[in-house]
Amino acid sequence: MRKILFGIVITLIILFSFKYCGDKQNEKVVLQESSALIQKQIKNVGKLVVTEGHFSEVFNYKNSKDIFGDYFTSEKKALIVVNAEVTIAYDLSKIEFEIDEANKTLTIINIPKEEVKISPDLEYYDIQSDFLNPFEAKDYNDIKKIVKASLNKKIEASDLKTNAKNRLISELSKFYILTNSLGWTLEYNKNPVSTIDALQDLKL
Repeated sequence: MRKILFGIVITLIILFSFKYCGDKQNEKVVLQESSALIQKQIKNVGKLVVTEGHFSEVFNYKNSKDIFGDYFTSEKKALIVVNAEVTIAYDLSKIEFEIDEANKTLTIINIPKEEVKISPDLEYYDIQSDFLNPFEAKDYNDIKKIVKASLNKKIEASDLKTNAKNRLISELSKFYILTNSLGWTLEYNKNPVSTIDALQDLKL
């Protein structure tokens, strides 16, 4: 009788061991598949153009040059009409992340800064100069620098970057939905993201 009971116990232990190992193997496969799916999802995201804007402005450019000291001044000037297209984009393919399969955690370490692209179209009117103080390449370069500085100030004062961040958060919410559906945890800079609304509070 003891031998029979001993045999039954050994059989149950063997069956339990096989089932335990099988479950572990299946769990490992699921983890690997989930990890591969998350990596694929992130790598498939390319450059995200989130915001576009248009700015128009009129500049008066003047430059004076003293001739023979203070006795004579030669002035050149121009009227410049600027129409500029501005785009703000995030290259999400450059996201730095870590995947912890053991703890089922996707940690986003770093999100690249926004890329601001300014494409100005400059039209020159009423250009006035003389042979003592002619328009040169330097003048056109100076005008472009002035225009770019002015446009940068307008961009900072506008809501373009705020809109861009909102669009970025909307895109990142897809990662939250994906990880949550797989039973994983999404983290940013080691801070768990428990809800989609919590993404709004992230310092990006």
